[in-house]
Amino acid sequence: MRIRFWGVRGTLPVPGQETVKYGGNTACIDVLTSDQQVIIIDAGTGVRNLGRTLLEEHQQRVSGTILLSHTHWDHIQGLPFFDPLLSRHNRFTLYGRKRIGKSLEEVLAGQFFEPYLPFAYRSLSASFNVREVTPGETIYIGENTTVTTADLFHPGGCLGFRIQDNGTVLTYCTDNGHDGLHFSNQVLALVQNSDLLVHDAHFPSWELSKTFAEWGHSSWYEAVHLAREANVKALGLFHYGPDLREEELDRIQVEASSHFSRTIMAREGLILQLPLGPNLPD
Repeated sequence: MRIRFWGVRGTLPVPGQETVKYGGNTACIDVLTSDQQVIIIDAGTGVRNLGRTLLEEHQQRVSGTILLSHTHWDHIQGLPFFDPLLSRHNRFTLYGRKRIGKSLEEVLAGQFFEPYLPFAYRSLSASFNVREVTPGETIYIGENTTVTTADLFHPGGCLGFRIQDNGTVLTYCTDNGHDGLHFSNQVLALVQNSDLLVHDAHFPSWELSKTFAEWGHSSWYEAVHLAREANVKALGLFHYGPDLREEELDRIQVEASSHFSRTIMAREGLILQLPLGPNLPD
């Protein structure tokens, strides 16, 4: 299972000289399974660069599955600029959760009209199928891969994903808060024994995550304790707050690794092959 990181920030994109090392785009990851299925997790601004790369890699046709954790802007704002949606030869199925009384498709289409954009949702030429799922459902992708969903703690709701491909497990838990270091049974079940847990690290300290608990985010401190309790093999910190400077993220790497040695700081351009070997990437 190959994993690539295209956007690792939360709330809003923060491009510039101060975010060169880790990147300034918002949440987006893509996964290539053992039978060459393309899975995209979230469609923040990082999905724009992913789209261009997919068009180069799949020149005849791009098809894949998009898993949407929730519809806050930092997780969907790249979708109108995902170029593969503009070609009728391409095909995508998007899975996500219904929110605020509207269908998921209505919420997504709400970005695609004036005064926000000069083109409409109906102008997307690709085959684009939007399906609603609820926590606890299982999605089947290709011959070898299942995706299990679980409810996370975040305002308005958020889905976590457990992607299992021929026994290799990637778990994605962004935009997720915890009750101190007491982890819910559904989250523990979702992440248990994962080869890699990608987890929210929005706040630089546990104290801040407790002060702003209603925001539904975590710090690296909760993430490393969850990784230890759930016996995961590696932890990828992700969804950094927009105000976190690169030197702060470097410090978090040191502190988090002192609690859980197999900790990786997600950054744009990072490519991982699961299962990971004994030596983690720099």
